[in-house]
Amino acid sequence: MTLRVINLGLPKSGTTTLARALRAAGLRVADHRVRARQTSDPALQGAYVGDLLYRGYFETGNPWAFLEPFQAISETSVLRQGRSLWPQTDLALLRAIRQHNPGVRFLASRRDAFTMSQSMLGWSDLGSARLPENAVPGLPAGYGVTTKERQQWIEGHYATLAQMFANDDDYLEYDVGAPEAPEKIGAFLGLDLPWWGKANANPDMNRKVTV
Repeated sequence: MTLRVINLGLPKSGTTTLARALRAAGLRVADHRVRARQTSDPALQGAYVGDLLYRGYFETGNPWAFLEPFQAISETSVLRQGRSLWPQTDLALLRAIRQHNPGVRFLASRRDAFTMSQSMLGWSDLGSARLPENAVPGLPAGYGVTTKERQQWIEGHYATLAQMFANDDDYLEYDVGAPEAPEKIGAFLGLDLPWWGKANANPDMNRKVTV
């Protein structure tokens, strides 16, 4: 299938909400990893989207080569089991996606940096262990322990995207909590989004803040 849109937002920026909305609009969406029910290909079942993007990039030059059953990606990053992959920060990979997939559009889901940082802290061990213990682009191992460090990393990511895609009609940054978000996304992609809400919410948002 033709790649239509890839989201460059960080984890806990509303990526699951976007995935559900795009599926409701009729697109085939890969969100973080490929679920067994989404493909009959055993090589894809359970595979992380980030791994597949890099496999395509390094083996064929086209990051989309192993994701052709899909039309959209809502989350690209991997931070599990010693794997730290962040395609949304890799400018060379993003350039290759554009070169091999004419007409692809880029979204950047986001929320207020403090709110996103707290959501990362409240989601499993993402903010408390995985981010500070692993090397992440813009957040070297040993950093990301405090709210201030996570906020600076978050703001830096979106500032970098804004610079890269300055005045680019194929890029849209949006606040997942803004009332106009579904209308903006729908107009940007030429789709009607029949569903918009809050998916994959944190079970506990009252975690301690470390500054």
